[in-house]
Amino acid sequence: MSLSIFCYNAGIRAYRAVLGLAAGIGGNKKAQLWLNGRKDPWPALEAALKGAERVLWVHAASLGEFEQGRPVLEALRKEYPGLRILLTFFSPSGYEVRKNYPGADHVCYLPLDTPANAQRFLDIVKPSLAIFIKYEFWYHYLHNMYARKVPVILVSGVFRPGQVFFKWYGGMFRGLLRGMDRLFVQDDASLRLLNDHGISQAAVAGDTRFDRVWQLRQHPVSLPEIERFITANDVLVAGSTWEADEKVIAGWWYGGGREGRQLVLAPHEINASHIEDIQTLFPDAVKYSEFAAGKAGPAAVLIIDNVGMLSALYRYGRTAYVGGGFGKEGIHNLLEPATYGKPVIIGPVFHQFLEAETLVQNRGAIVINNAEELRRAVDALQDPYFYGQAEETAGRFVEQNQGATEKIVRYIQEKRFLTSE
Repeated sequence: MSLSIFCYNAGIRAYRAVLGLAAGIGGNKKAQLWLNGRKDPWPALEAALKGAERVLWVHAASLGEFEQGRPVLEALRKEYPGLRILLTFFSPSGYEVRKNYPGADHVCYLPLDTPANAQRFLDIVKPSLAIFIKYEFWYHYLHNMYARKVPVILVSGVFRPGQVFFKWYGGMFRGLLRGMDRLFVQDDASLRLLNDHGISQAAVAGDTRFDRVWQLRQHPVSLPEIERFITANDVLVAGSTWEADEKVIAGWWYGGGREGRQLVLAPHEINASHIEDIQTLFPDAVKYSEFAAGKAGPAAVLIIDNVGMLSALYRYGRTAYVGGGFGKEGIHNLLEPATYGKPVIIGPVFHQFLEAETLVQNRGAIVINNAEELRRAVDALQDPYFYGQAEETAGRFVEQNQGATEKIVRYIQEKRFLTSE
C-alpha cells in the first residue's frame, strides 16, 4: 500500500469518527442522518437491482449536483426504458429531499469509501455505466471500477489549478481522472488544464444546469400557497441565503426597502435554530408552514421552512437575490432565477463561478457589498429600461447555453455502454 492510499484511508476513518462524535455528543442532525442512512444498505440495494440486465449508477454529492445531472439521467431513462437506475448521494441535503425521486429505481446513500464497501457495492450493482456529477472522486470505488472495466463518465466538471489533482502530491488523484472514459467539462479553461496534465479524454460539453433550468421555464410549476400569499406587485425572492445575506437584507428591508413590497426568504439551512434567528431579524415574518396551514395571516415577509420548492419559487418574484456571496461557499445557483428572466442580485464572492461572472459582465446580475448597495440595486431596477435589459440578458443567457445534455447522451449512445449485445 502506497503512502498516499494509507493517508487517504486514514482520512476516511477520521472523517467517520468526527461524524460519530458530532452525531452522538454534539447531537448534529445532519451527522445523524448521514450515519443512520448508511446502516446496512445492502439488503435494499440487492432487492432493488435483483435480476437487472443493465444498471446505470449516477452519483451526486448533494441536491445541487443532482439537479445539475438530472437532465442527463432523465434523457437516458427515456432513451433506454429497460434500464435500471441507481442514484446515490453523499450528503443528507441531497438524499433527504430526493429519496423518493421517481426517475430512479433505487435511491440511497453511498456507503463510505473503504475497500470492503466498494467491493461489496460493485458486486451487487454491477453497473454498465457510472456517471459522477461535477465533484467527488472516491478512490476505492473508482479504482475498483477501472479494474472491472466499468466505463465511468464525469458530467459538468470544473477544474482549477489549485485543486489537489494538479499539486505535486496529487498523483493518486490525477490517476483517478486518467482512468475515466470521458470527462465532460464546462469550459475551455478546465479542458486546457486537464490536457496540460496528460488527461486527454476530456471534452467541453457545457453545464447541464442550463438544460435543467430551461426545462423549468418550459414547464413552470405552480405554487398555490405562494400565489395566495403574494399581494404586492414588487416581490423580492431571496434564495439559498445564509446568516450574512439575511443581515444585509434585513438592513435594507427595515431601512426603507419594504415600502410597497413583499419579501420571500428561502434560507439554505432550515433547522429550527436558523429559522428562529431569521424571525429575530424579521419579527413581522410568517413561516410558510404556518401560512399554508392557515395558522398565519397576510404578511410582508414569508420564510420558506422547507426544501425543494426554490427553483419554482423564483418565478414569483420581480427580482431575485441569490445567497452565499458573503461567505467562503460562494453563491448558489443563480441560473434558476435567470431562466425566468429575473434580474439577480448577489454578494461579492462569485468569481469562481463562470455563469456568475458572465451575467455580471453582461448586466444580468448586480453585485452588492452591503445593505446600502442592495438599496441602490433595487432602486435602479425600478427603472423600466434598466430592468428590461437585465431581464432580457438573464433569460437569453440561459436559452443560449443549452445543449450539454444532448452532447453527453449522444456520446453514450455512440459508445453503446447501455446497449445489450
